[in-house]
Amino acid sequence: MDKVESRFHLVHLSAKRAREINGYYAQLGEGMGAFVPPLLTTDTNKPLSIALEELAQGKTEGAPAPQPADDQLTVVDDLSGDEPA
Repeated sequence: MDKVESRFHLVHLSAKRAREINGYYAQLGEGMGAFVPPLLTTDTNKPLSIALEELAQGKTEGAPAPQPADDQLTVVDDLSGDEPA
């Protein structure tokens, strides 16, 4: 929790990285190289555990959590009469 701002952000980052690790293992035999391999060696082979360990050790870091906007949403009406796209 020291590396992120909230538990939600921790869950989001670790789930995203776990999907990347899982994708790496899935395409391993195909030789495509589209995914980044795990950045550390560990005793576990579960993608989520690897992702959490990477975050804890500072091997990966995510963008800061988006801050809510102070302004309100603006509704834009399209009154041109054309059918919707």
